[in-house]
Amino acid sequence: MDTETKSFILTQIFTVTIFKMKSVLNLLILLMFLACSSSEESQEEVSTNCTGDFSTAGVFVDIDEEIFNDDESVNLYSRYSWTSDGVDRILTGNGIPNHEVGTFPNSDNPNTIREQNVNKRFTLCPTIIAESGLEIVGPALAIAYALNSVKFDPATAGRCNDAGECSLAQGQGRWNIEALGHDSFDFGDDMNHAHVQPTGEYHYHGIPELLVELLEDNQGISLVGWASDGFPVYARYGYSDPNNSNSTIKPLTPSYRLKSEPDANRPTTLTSLIGGPGQGTTNPNTPISMGAFTQDYEYVEGLGDLDECNGRFGVTPEFPEGIYYYVVTDDFPFFTRCLKGKT
Repeated sequence: MDTETKSFILTQIFTVTIFKMKSVLNLLILLMFLACSSSEESQEEVSTNCTGDFSTAGVFVDIDEEIFNDDESVNLYSRYSWTSDGVDRILTGNGIPNHEVGTFPNSDNPNTIREQNVNKRFTLCPTIIAESGLEIVGPALAIAYALNSVKFDPATAGRCNDAGECSLAQGQGRWNIEALGHDSFDFGDDMNHAHVQPTGEYHYHGIPELLVELLEDNQGISLVGWASDGFPVYARYGYSDPNNSNSTIKPLTPSYRLKSEPDANRPTTLTSLIGGPGQGTTNPNTPISMGAFTQDYEYVEGLGDLDECNGRFGVTPEFPEGIYYYVVTDDFPFFTRCLKGKT
């Protein structure tokens, strides 16, 4: 075989080899593209194609914070993270606030803030299952958590009986003592409408004022946490027209009011207070003002901006297409006592 022929054959072999290598490379690139595309589509389907009424996918699911709180009543790291597995929103934290707090222990609250083990899941696809809300009673289920992993817990363990014998902890009787909105009882709450349980758990009963200051953006409309049914929680403000993000922003008002007359057999005078910080009997024969008990309030549909669960449907900066959301307010009930969705 002459040199020219050999050269021609080698050239052909080289050309075919290069062609095949390019074909294999293109095939590999195509397969990788299809695999990534399939994975992205699969993840997108899991995240957004909810069977529930709404989707909260992609909202605040990439938070991971560790902040040392040098407040003299804390002196601990505030740790909290929010992630998502495409089905649930996942909270991991230690329940330590990331802002200034009041003095704890204090004369009305003898408890010290301690780290907690917070591990909670919230559906990304919340749905309404009870139009009038499901009442949440007892400590078995936390009704909501703030973004910093501190619990919202609006009710108290304080009770009074018909004779005016009261206790701020593990009380007996049918009259539920409110933490906020009156001067008859003092639970030692701070500027964040929060105090500390015997377990060391710092928790909010109302608007977490200093957390709101840290978070405040979107012209004052701040998402501060998530309810256990997966719906978002906002603080104080919303659009005056719930369906128009161009409308003015205002404080949203509850639809509860004080009853014009106290309920039958409601105690009007404190005869003893047992189980408080002093573990003794204090403040006998003092008036119990209206608003001291949960039973002193009534819901009037349409009285304010919010429904019986202190929430409403509407648009928000994070949900421009609209969603149901709860609101922490300045007035009773301060925070919802019921949930609309499935937990």
